[in-house]
Amino acid sequence: MTEIELERDIKSLTLEQLKEQMKSMSEKPYRAKQLYEWLHVKLARDYEEMTNIPKTLKEKCRENFSFTALSVVKVQESKKDGTKKFLFELSDGNLVESVLMRYKHGNSVCISSQVGCRMGCRFCASTLDGLERNLLPSEMLDQIYSITLLTGERVSNVVVMGTGEPLDNYDNLLKFITLLTDENGLNISQRNITVSTCGIVPKMRQLAEEKLQITLALSLHAATDEKRRSLMPIANKYSLEELMETCAYYFEMTGRRITFEYSLISGVNDTEEDVKQLSSLVGELNCHINLIPVNPVRERNYIGSDRTAAEAFKNKLEKNGINVTIRREMGRDIDGACGQLRRSHITKQS
Repeated sequence: MTEIELERDIKSLTLEQLKEQMKSMSEKPYRAKQLYEWLHVKLARDYEEMTNIPKTLKEKCRENFSFTALSVVKVQESKKDGTKKFLFELSDGNLVESVLMRYKHGNSVCISSQVGCRMGCRFCASTLDGLERNLLPSEMLDQIYSITLLTGERVSNVVVMGTGEPLDNYDNLLKFITLLTDENGLNISQRNITVSTCGIVPKMRQLAEEKLQITLALSLHAATDEKRRSLMPIANKYSLEELMETCAYYFEMTGRRITFEYSLISGVNDTEEDVKQLSSLVGELNCHINLIPVNPVRERNYIGSDRTAAEAFKNKLEKNGINVTIRREMGRDIDGACGQLRRSHITKQS
């Protein structure tokens, strides 16, 4: 979407941009604040809900702007832990999915940043049909807004770790973070936002220079270039040496430690040798390792390490002085893995 088209998407505009738009439409500047509040605080789904906006301005807005409001296609709820997975339809008929996870410290929503993905990671369902398109800032925001309205529960943490590679949609991602953390909107702290990447080095360096206080999570999944290349095509472009230098640079620029996501695949990357190599690779960095027993994906033949193997892997890393946790498994009895719900829905429809 071009800059001009983006300016016509009302939910993707900052308050300042909205003020400029009101000025160009010969409207009073305070109308921008009213509209912005309806969009980002009261989470209006349509102009008709905006009771203090004149009918004439509503008509002008309809003529000048598109209004992003996702439609719910399907909701799955885990009987084990109450995790909810949502399948949303965009205005062009494309589908994206989001997950609500409830923790003691608050509700966390995992959102998608693209329709599909072109990164090709071997154990991920998101990438099986390639990349359809990038999501707009408003389409990322509205996953959170829709879930808030559907559940009546406040979201306190946001993870950009659903379908898509966020850094492959860099400008829209930054705009989304700006809007999400704006004190005039939901005002979610940057420290409560995590962005995941498979390791696009130039974009990671660019993000470091933004000096945001978000958490950057790198999908690592292997401790040697050879093994990582077999799992993640991006590893053919950027070596682990480059990646580790970039992670150190990110910490230097932001003061925020890196999280390494490491999906445990039975017999592939969970051996004694993997522990040694991983400890050696990340030992010098201020980091945290998040071990993830991989969700089985029907179209792939990888099997996640069992709990015993995961605990053993964790204990060995801890003995080597590495800060590590095993991610709590949420929504395993529903289509929990990235891209699974969307893919199963599309398959059934075709």
